[in-house]
Parts: sequence; structure tokens; C-alpha cells
Amino acid sequence: MTKETAIKLFESKHVRVFWDDKNEKWFFSVIDIIEILTESKNSRRYWSDLKIKLKQEGSQLYEKIVQLKMKASDGKMRDTDAADTEQLLRLIQSIPSPKAEPFKLWLAKVGYERIEETEDPEIAFDRAMETYLKKGYSTNWINQRLKSIEVRKELTDEWETRGVKKGQEYAICNNSPPTNVGH
Repeated sequence: MTKETAIKLFESKHVRVFWDDKNEKWFFSVIDIIEILTESKNSRRYWSDLKIKLKQEGSQLYEKIVQLKMKASDGKMRDTDAADTEQLLRLIQSIPSPKAEPFKLWLAKVGYERIEETEDPEIAFDRAMETYLKKGYSTNWINQRLKSIEVRKELTDEWETRGVKKGQEYAICNNSPPTNVGH
């Protein structure tokens, strides 16, 4: 099993995932997540009903869901609805379930923190320091990391001032493969 087709465990239940190398993000099986959070005997039916409800509410979530081939319980690769992390978190908000409640509380907390950071950007800096410390990084390493981010930002700001456009020119200056060439 590769990173691209790994199965993740959540509360000892399998969640099929797919790693998209091009966009560098994970996609999760919607049916697997719904089954875990709702303990529904028919998670496909639950998802079908939820799609209708979301559409009636004006949500565009379903339009962002993609079909990906993932290994089914019979061992065959089958198309299944899949959501990236952002879509998955939005989906969880729509599921009335005690198991979904911790995620909803966490989302509310993170949303509140982001609003705080908008009002006072220094809070974001303090949270970054706290997170790095919790991960075991030294204060010296953290200070060097934050300084390198600051220097990098100054450099890219200077490129922008001098007319370097994101895409081919930016990639050349950055010594990285171009993204969105021609845009």
C-alpha cells in the first residue's frame, strides 16, 4: 500500500484516502467518514439524502466533491465520492451526530482564533511559537525559522516590486518548477 492509496484509521475504522501528488493534498472517502460519524447502516443512502439537503440550503459543497478510484470492500477499485480536507471539514459541519461534535467545536475554536489573528497579527506569531515549542523545537531553531520566513517574504516582495510575475519568471528566480505557467 502506497501513500497515495493508504487506509487511515479513525476510531479503529478504516477510512480510504488518496494522495493527489499534483495538488499535494489528501482526499478522503465521503462514505467512510459518514459511516463512522453517523454509525448509519446505510451510509450511501445517508450521503444521498445529505446531498439533497445541502443543495436545498444553497451549499455548493457537492459540486466540489470528486470521484476517485478507491479499493472497495470486495478488493476492486471503484469510483467513490471523495473530499479534500477543507470540503471534509465543511461536510462534518452538516452531520448531526455526537461523534461529529468534537470536530465542530474544534472548527469553531480555529475560526475564532483566525478572527483574533486578523484583528491582532501578533497573536498568529505567538501561536506559531507555541506550536513549534510543543513540537519540541528549540527557541533558537524557532527564531532562525521565523527569520528565514521574514527574509524570504522580503525577497519575494522585492521580486514583485521589480515586476517578476508568478509563473515562469517566479519559478526561475525561486529555482522551482513553474506553476500556472501563462497565468
